[in-house]
Amino acid sequence: MTALLDIDQLRSFIAIADTGTFTRAAEAVHKTQSAVSMQIKRLEETVGRPLFERDGRASRLTEEGERLLDYARRILRLSSEALASFAERELAGRVRLGLPDDYAERYLPEILARFSQSNPRVEVTVVCEPTPMLMERIEHADIDLAIITHVSSRGSASVIRRERLLWVTSGRHAVHEQEPVPLALGRTFCTWRQAATAALDGAARNYRVLYSSWNSTAVGAAVLAGLAVSVLPESALRPGMRVLGPADGFPTLPSCKIALVRNRADPSPLCDALAGHIVSSLDNLSTAGDRGGAPVS
Repeated sequence: MTALLDIDQLRSFIAIADTGTFTRAAEAVHKTQSAVSMQIKRLEETVGRPLFERDGRASRLTEEGERLLDYARRILRLSSEALASFAERELAGRVRLGLPDDYAERYLPEILARFSQSNPRVEVTVVCEPTPMLMERIEHADIDLAIITHVSSRGSASVIRRERLLWVTSGRHAVHEQEPVPLALGRTFCTWRQAATAALDGAARNYRVLYSSWNSTAVGAAVLAGLAVSVLPESALRPGMRVLGPADGFPTLPSCKIALVRNRADPSPLCDALAGHIVSSLDNLSTAGDRGGAPVS
């Protein structure tokens, strides 16, 4: 099958060519630097040629990159013209999106930047709550879409991303060596908490839940302060955190499935448009593994 050029990858490619660095380009296209790097890696795989070379701290186009740049600008211009020709039909109104606060921190900047650029007349109302509460809102049609942590007991859902679930501790402390090990986790019906405690029970490792909160910032603060060990998806790792594994006495955890659920009772073009941007945004989001390893302080 013939390879196709990705519009979003070309947009990041042009931004690097215009700004001279991956860092400034990431700011211009509202992505993380690692996400932009991954896009360029995929674009180079598509064309089969290196597009940039290092020039000190700057990134300079290769000869092949210079050749692609002209095509990229024309492709984006034609894309904009095509969309503009349908401007009289552009979407307007309000769409309600729910997601847990830790997902909001990682995913919303990318999602909203992409969606607002394409749909400037649409108002997005965001509700941040734990997955069980969001599922209730979906059932009562209080929200239109929700990004959730999926398990089979929650019924059918569209799984749009999978990540490793990892044990994390502070890179500056040895709290993971305490016995019993102190934990900072979500509330009792949190999927990640259930996975963590089940894994420790299976490994006959003693533990105590020292901090319990739905707020990811509070849990992360306890970890970074060296007060407790927690579990996080790979993309949620922060500078200063250290990943633990079997060599540290922490068993491997099941993967984290991130899914999109919709209010099927009231489908709309707005929901379809936002759902498409969510899937595309999460597909482009990099993880610590993409960046060459988990952050360790």
